[in-house]
Amino acid sequence: MNDPVILVLVAIMPSVVVFLTAFYAIRHFLGARSAERIADARKDDHKQVLPLRLQAYERLALFLERIQPGAMVLRVHRGNMDALDLQSALVNTIREEFEHNVTQQIYVSDRAWARVKQAKEETIRLVNLSFEQVGNGASGSDLSRKIFESTARLSHTPSQEGLVAIKDEVRRLF
Repeated sequence: MNDPVILVLVAIMPSVVVFLTAFYAIRHFLGARSAERIADARKDDHKQVLPLRLQAYERLALFLERIQPGAMVLRVHRGNMDALDLQSALVNTIREEFEHNVTQQIYVSDRAWARVKQAKEETIRLVNLSFEQVGNGASGSDLSRKIFESTARLSHTPSQEGLVAIKDEVRRLF
């Protein structure tokens, strides 16, 4: 046991063990503190982002309600409009309403946003198909009637389907 290498190892070994123990203890402690700070930051973000997300869902629900074919026709139709004027006004109304709400997509899921866009496109398609069925020379009242008839044949309007998706997501938030 007089070998100098063994004597050095015996002298250094306790120091190495103490160093490694302290290193891992400090590393574990700092990791736990870091995890706590990240969790606190997420809570703060959640407190600030949740109201914005809810507001986005509210605005998109309002958009979907505003583009309901029946309500929109009643709001946009004027007595002296022909079918082409009404069709153009309805499509423009849908697009303008959508443009006012396009920024809300950053607060909702891709699935919800896709359903909102789908509702917009299907509502435009319904208006355009109704216009094609009544023809260019028809009155605005004829187009209104055709839109109401087409909507009545649907089990759910595109807006109603979009609202279901939005409501499901809001329920999952809580």
